[in-house]
Amino acid sequence: MSVEPSKRGGKVRRAWVGRLPGRLWLLVGLAAIGAAACGSSSSSSSSSSSSSSSSSGGSSAAFNPTNFNTSTVSWLAANQNATGTPPSTPTGTLTMAGDTDVAGMLIPQAEYDTIGYTVLLAMDRTVVGYPPSANFSTATSVVADAASSYTVSSDGLTYTFKIRSGMRWAVTDPTTGSPVTSDNGTTVTSQDFVRGLQEECSPAIAGYGNPSYYTATIKGYSDFCNSFESQSATDTAAQLAAFMSANPISGLSTPDSSTLVVTLATPASDFLNIMAMFFAAAAPPSSVDYVPLTAGNPIWSDGPYEVQSYASGTKLVLVPNPYWGATSGTNTTATSWSNDPTRHRYVAEISIDESLSSAASADEVQEEIEAGTLDLEWDTTVPSSSLPTLANHSNSEFGSFPSPGTTNPYLVFNVQKSGPLENVKVRQALEYAIDKVAMNKIYGGAATNEPLDQVFSPGSEGYIAGYDPYPTANDEGNAATCKSKLKAAGYPNGFSLSDAYRTSGNHPAVFEEVQKDFKACGVTVTGIPISKGYYTSSGILDASATQAAKAQWDISEPGWVPDWFGPANARSILPDLFKPGGGADWGFFDNSAVDSLTTQAETATTLSQATSYWQQANKAVMAQAPFIPFQTQLTNVMRAASVHNAIFCPFTAQYEIDQIWLS
Repeated sequence: MSVEPSKRGGKVRRAWVGRLPGRLWLLVGLAAIGAAACGSSSSSSSSSSSSSSSSSGGSSAAFNPTNFNTSTVSWLAANQNATGTPPSTPTGTLTMAGDTDVAGMLIPQAEYDTIGYTVLLAMDRTVVGYPPSANFSTATSVVADAASSYTVSSDGLTYTFKIRSGMRWAVTDPTTGSPVTSDNGTTVTSQDFVRGLQEECSPAIAGYGNPSYYTATIKGYSDFCNSFESQSATDTAAQLAAFMSANPISGLSTPDSSTLVVTLATPASDFLNIMAMFFAAAAPPSSVDYVPLTAGNPIWSDGPYEVQSYASGTKLVLVPNPYWGATSGTNTTATSWSNDPTRHRYVAEISIDESLSSAASADEVQEEIEAGTLDLEWDTTVPSSSLPTLANHSNSEFGSFPSPGTTNPYLVFNVQKSGPLENVKVRQALEYAIDKVAMNKIYGGAATNEPLDQVFSPGSEGYIAGYDPYPTANDEGNAATCKSKLKAAGYPNGFSLSDAYRTSGNHPAVFEEVQKDFKACGVTVTGIPISKGYYTSSGILDASATQAAKAQWDISEPGWVPDWFGPANARSILPDLFKPGGGADWGFFDNSAVDSLTTQAETATTLSQATSYWQQANKAVMAQAPFIPFQTQLTNVMRAASVHNAIFCPFTAQYEIDQIWLS
């Protein structure tokens, strides 16, 4: 997911590649090479510890998420504020505000941003998911959700999920909140989960969802998806439904209404993480009666809340789903339900204002939360200007949470442009240029940002403890080394580059730092300011390597947040950034060694094997230097004093709204 500094949001999508291979990207704020290069001199400068493996690291518990829990993080319990007794009947209105609409009209198969996930966690269920927990390791561990249990065959190719009883659909009109369609109140079945996976490939959803996780894993899904996506985007609902009915997916079967069997083409150690994404959520039978992403379509829920009203870009209101917690009849009072082990329902309404002015939304939201007139952020995070006074956590309403795998921002090279950036030795030289400590300061300093020297950050799969292939003292850059290596590469007098940078938030300051640091190396950087359309053809989005070769820009500073966290999240990072067709391979970097290692990692039968391949791919990327990593970050959020049981969810970059009760 691509990232904005004080906003959270959705991944940028390239309609021309169908889907991004990798979530949650924060708009903020919230989500993805030649063999000879592996032996280049750049990698020889890494420390001897670079061969060690680790899934954690960092200088503090926040950057070392394996130790992030209330026992080791002194401020965390106070921030969670679980004091008091939750209400026995949903009470009060939880308020949120910002300036961004959800991306996919709350269709699980089309929502691909952190704010969309914030809502979907309260509305929709996947066969497996993640338990709300202040312990980061627990919160990123897969558990049964809509499935009461699951089994995996000894060869790792067959997953059998038993669907829980008692789940029922609520299908509502987003304008009136009134129930619609014949399946309102009916039972959720295993066939509904197959339907959801089929709809992920609908041509009407192309460019919103991300079926590539499933085309790479589920047997027969790639053929189905390619055929379905090739259908006309103007097909009627009946035509789309007819295609789905006539084209079963060989790797999906339903022996009965409560059993879903998924057969993989190759083993995948991260397949449960893939099934935990909302792209794999169920869809009710009536969903095929509508063309997806058509304004006014019914919105469905099988979780604790449903939509009462939704005005795009204006306001979204959730209320209790009357079918949650009741196997027959209705129920609007339950605050927990044994058939839903991960979700609760403590507030009577969740009201989300999407209409703030974007120019000042982060500051306005911060002021309102501190004043107690607003409960939570919606699409913003704590503005950098507020961080110095909050970083010591003397204010219990401030939380700063790990997001392992995040690299935001970073500098990407357009490697397709003819000129100096075609030369790997030039790119390697520029790796020494950036003062990463200065970059940290732009985003609030060392308390919430840590220099990053490789593809993966501490706590993510593929991270290598101590690995720094282009070291500089204190990560502050080394202009002399940069100049020397540029001279050796054939550029003793430097050259000029064009930088496409965003004009909002912290991005102008990032551009100025890059410009200053490159100038010290003898490289002149001219800015191409972009106020809108950063991920469109007016920005750094090109439809092919040929187009990238003709583009104006040479360098740019996007950001990335992985689609999931935990011990098996490398697939949602490296392939997106450095593999052809990757959702954020902006410079069209392509290397056969990296591609081969990626394939081996994705099809490894064990997590340890996968991690080893990802670490090798990490080194192969850094040897080719297609990007300069700047930093990894914590996610800084705020809650009002009235908010209780504030449990941070790394997948939404927000507190879990279904876990909160109010004073």
